[in-house]
Amino acid sequence: MLLKIHPDNPSERQLKIVVDCLRQGGVIIFPSDTVYGMGCDITKIRAVDRVAQIKGIKREKANFSFVCSDLSQLSGYSKPIPNHTYKVMRRTLPGPFTFILNANSDVPHFFQSRKKTVGIRIPDHKIPIRIVEFLGNPIMTTSIHADDEIIDYQTDPELIYEKFQKLVDIVIDSGHCGNIPSTVIDCTGDEMVVVRQGKGDISHY
Repeated sequence: MLLKIHPDNPSERQLKIVVDCLRQGGVIIFPSDTVYGMGCDITKIRAVDRVAQIKGIKREKANFSFVCSDLSQLSGYSKPIPNHTYKVMRRTLPGPFTFILNANSDVPHFFQSRKKTVGIRIPDHKIPIRIVEFLGNPIMTTSIHADDEIIDYQTDPELIYEKFQKLVDIVIDSGHCGNIPSTVIDCTGDEMVVVRQGKGDISHY
């Protein structure tokens, strides 16, 4: 299904369709403040395996992240966050950043790598935030790549639908997204380390 949802004023009826799909173990493609992402309910292991299969990777080796609705929900999946890291997160989120944190026992075991870490996103986009709020727990996310030597990430939802319509349950069309992914910051050590420079600039925080 290609489901058009307004990016700034998403209707509850349309969001309910998406949330019902997720609760039934569905896989969706959704917009964010960076690139389009593919995801599912983090509690549905079969859906997580579907995403891994679509991406052509093993779940155990995948770098999936969680989309959370706010900092209080985020902190429910990580070990205590150092004050200096929390201050940076509070200043930059919602925003185009993925923070890698030490996972706690509430992270489903099938997400926990040997490193026991979890990537967390709070995108500055109403649709994924509202989906997570209605669902009541985070959704998993991974980026949608384009079959293009120049463009890394597909930005056109109709082209995304053409490619993935038989693989996922819903593609949300809220217009074009960007093609620059989030900046990934490793916060598991004593210092915050940028492991992928993307759209977000952490240097002045």
